[in-house]
Amino acid sequence: MTSTLTPQPVERTKPERPGTPPRRRTRVLALPEARWAAAATVLFLLALPLQLTGAPAWTWGPLYALSYVTGGWEPGWEGLKALKERTLDVDLLMVVAALGAASIGQVMDGALLIVIFATSGALEALATARTADSVRGLLDLAPATATRLSPDGGEQAVSVEELAVGDTVLVRPGERVGADGRVLDGASEVDQATITGEPLPVPKERGDEVFAGTLNGTGALRVRVERDASDSVIARIVRMVQEASETKAPTQLFIEKVEQRYSLGMVAATLAVFLVPLAFGEQLTDALLRAMTFMIVASPCAVVLATMPPLLSAIANAGRHGVLVKSAVVMERLGQVDAVALDKTGTLTEGSPRVTDVRPLPGSGLEEDELLTLAAAAERPSEHPLARAVVDAARERGLRLPDAQDFTSAPGVGVTAVVGGRTVAVGAPARLLDDDTPGSAAELEESGRTAVLVVVDGAPAGLLGIADRLRPDAAATVASLATLTGTAPVLLTGDNPRAAAHLAAEAGIGDVRAGLLPQDKLDAVREMESAGRKVLVVGDGVNDAPALAAAHTGIAMGRAGSDLALETADAVIVRDELAAVPATVALSRRARRLVVQNLVIAGVFIAGLVVWDLAGDLPLPLGVAGHEGSTVLVGLNGLRLLREGAWQRAAAGGNG
Repeated sequence: MTSTLTPQPVERTKPERPGTPPRRRTRVLALPEARWAAAATVLFLLALPLQLTGAPAWTWGPLYALSYVTGGWEPGWEGLKALKERTLDVDLLMVVAALGAASIGQVMDGALLIVIFATSGALEALATARTADSVRGLLDLAPATATRLSPDGGEQAVSVEELAVGDTVLVRPGERVGADGRVLDGASEVDQATITGEPLPVPKERGDEVFAGTLNGTGALRVRVERDASDSVIARIVRMVQEASETKAPTQLFIEKVEQRYSLGMVAATLAVFLVPLAFGEQLTDALLRAMTFMIVASPCAVVLATMPPLLSAIANAGRHGVLVKSAVVMERLGQVDAVALDKTGTLTEGSPRVTDVRPLPGSGLEEDELLTLAAAAERPSEHPLARAVVDAARERGLRLPDAQDFTSAPGVGVTAVVGGRTVAVGAPARLLDDDTPGSAAELEESGRTAVLVVVDGAPAGLLGIADRLRPDAAATVASLATLTGTAPVLLTGDNPRAAAHLAAEAGIGDVRAGLLPQDKLDAVREMESAGRKVLVVGDGVNDAPALAAAHTGIAMGRAGSDLALETADAVIVRDELAAVPATVALSRRARRLVVQNLVIAGVFIAGLVVWDLAGDLPLPLGVAGHEGSTVLVGLNGLRLLREGAWQRAAAGGNG
């Protein structure tokens, strides 16, 4: 159903996490399509029980009439406008079929048809509006103003649009970077998860590149602008999402062509059924009755229900298990995928760093718990993600942390504090020790972990290994996806190649593409698509959004997913259970098979009844009974996927 969207009121709230855009969300009832569909549905649900319980027609007739008006006026009006442009679409045909059903007493059938199409139009309008909301929200990642430094050292607050290549800007602690550029002076750690997907802030020094919209840490930076605001990475992500979404238009054009031909065929056939008998002398009433019978038995109600119940049942079943599939079209497309690309951080992994190793150095005289206690006590005042991981590890072991005095933090280096009369420094080995870094630090980093050195009273005392932990169900999910698609999944990540390769080996992935920016992920997906693959992308960050939009189907991890990823993706794993991905794909394949079965059933009934009406004398009650019987049959067949067993078989590796 075609709908025209106008700007709608949106709700905007404070971001829930650093590095994510403020949430902009169009209210459902702000969409006129949703209001009309809701009204039509309520009226239908009020009329139906009255009719079924034998109430007088005057009690339910007006309710059905209002349902026709509220749900059918918009597609009817759009259809009339299309007629003015000499085109005919299936929306108008559905309204005509509904009115035809009402004209021969099948008021409930027509009202149900109206409600189905009004609801589908509202869902399409909502999906379009929500995607537009998320793209607008992404622009809020970049600050509106920046502090520009003049050659004489003066400061001036200017709009980021006024910044030119070559300008120097000051980025204070806790501020967002105003433009893509390179650090001229200063040291800090920058959270750039929105761009690269890396789980940890990245140390930035002179000569390092920074991106607009990323969040500065505790140090101050002077940055030389290297790109205009319109060409920043954030702005390019917005353009890529919009352009990738537009590449789905050929499918829509194909559907419109099918609708046009079907509509013209139905109109021509109905007129022929009415006019040809008249030309041979048949009575007007008999010819009209035959034509109306033809309209009923050839009505696509059974065809519509042949498609929707299996897909909607699969959607409902998946929803009960924490998977939000945004439309019936998406549920159908999920079963077509034959290649999978997975993000790393927050998708294959839990998305938060954890201490994996506690290694006292020989000669330190410390046990593991003592080393961890000193490190956690020193790190407790810090807000750094690594510091939180160390403190969490100590708490998990039930360790009591003493108070720390004289706490200091050096961006990119680490922290120093006095704990129990001992001076404790915790940070990067290469920064705390200019040389003579313990060999075990390199061993930890080779295994894909981040090495953190603990120095006590000036002497190296131990090492902590920190890593983003693989999800417990990651390896099983990778294996299931490989079985379903016939091809092992690909890992696309912005993380460093060494950490990515180590984690991929644990998950059973051989094809690893690391150090990727959003454009690189998009290019990788397009490369796979150009080779004829139908790619499923699973991700969670803003940096995954272009790839999610360009892919045949995109799935976002819901718990830690960015707003843009959640809105761009076709489906969302609300409970963050990665194993739900292959289960949903398997369920979709079962739904697609049921759709084919239902189309065959509906086609056989429609063809048989049409032939009977044209070649013989099909009584109207029998025609209605056959039409309704086929509708009920395909509906019940599709509802089989509502059963719990359908999901269990899909999750076990079956096909639903």
